[in-house]
Amino acid sequence: MLARNAESLYWIGRYVERADDTSRILNVSVHQLLEDASVDPDHVSRQLLAVLGIPFDAGDALDVWKLTELVAYAKDNPSSIVGSINSARENTRGAREVVSTELWECLNATWNAVPDRQRYARRAGPHAFLSFVEERAAMFAGLADSTMSRDDGWLFLVLGRSVERADMVVRLLLSRVSDRASSPGWMTVLRSAGAQDTYLRTNRGALDAARVVQFLLRDTLFPRSVFHALRQAEDCLRQLDPGINARGNEKTEAVRLLGRARSELEFLHPSALLDDLPRRLRGLQESIKEIGEAVSMQYFHTSPWVAWSGAEVSL
Repeated sequence: MLARNAESLYWIGRYVERADDTSRILNVSVHQLLEDASVDPDHVSRQLLAVLGIPFDAGDALDVWKLTELVAYAKDNPSSIVGSINSARENTRGAREVVSTELWECLNATWNAVPDRQRYARRAGPHAFLSFVEERAAMFAGLADSTMSRDDGWLFLVLGRSVERADMVVRLLLSRVSDRASSPGWMTVLRSAGAQDTYLRTNRGALDAARVVQFLLRDTLFPRSVFHALRQAEDCLRQLDPGINARGNEKTEAVRLLGRARSELEFLHPSALLDDLPRRLRGLQESIKEIGEAVSMQYFHTSPWVAWSGAEVSL
């Protein structure tokens, strides 16, 4: 596969996942701000913008509407929802020969519908727009699953999606590391990750920080856990380069970094999970950044991956 097509598919996976995850997080945050009068809109908004790495004017007071403009509608910011959709569509247009017609039509129709949905959301509230993005991302994932051959193109798409998913969950957890173990904010994290129902069934309704962190970082069955995403990305890289397990046990840099990050989570004792959690999460975030750079250098022959602005969350 041509390097430009491989790179486009990788970033399509990342941008669609970014739009989906950002919509989930913003939807939960907006509901929290509108329903709970005790919540400080400015503080919650700044916390969310720090998690997503979206720049903002520190002197401005933030509310639901300003937050939505920055996170959802800012076209010039690739970390916003609209920016992610635009970037995914442009990458798909540049890789039409390796993308199914159904996938192209899905992203193109989404892109064309955004202006009308955006105008309506500014009048009626952002929920309908955010739900629309989540539904279209789910449609994209279903079409990719049913229309793409399990070849290199599929592997690069899933690789990008998995790396982005791991990064987003780490960001979510970083936003709550200073909360009390019994804080209701941990349920907000679960809802933002689409994990609330599965978590409650798995843990029989028990809610505390240790269980939430354990579930979102190390659960082997939940597809949005960091461990599951890293393992899936590692499997993609092994299939893309089957020679890495040849005699001598040589590993490419990307596989080595992925294996190290995955094994640190896999073999960490559960009782030590919360020990210095901020340092552990920041280290994991840095590892994911290095994985992205290694993938770019190995397969795309480009400059290293450019991190989101404000990638580090100040605590």
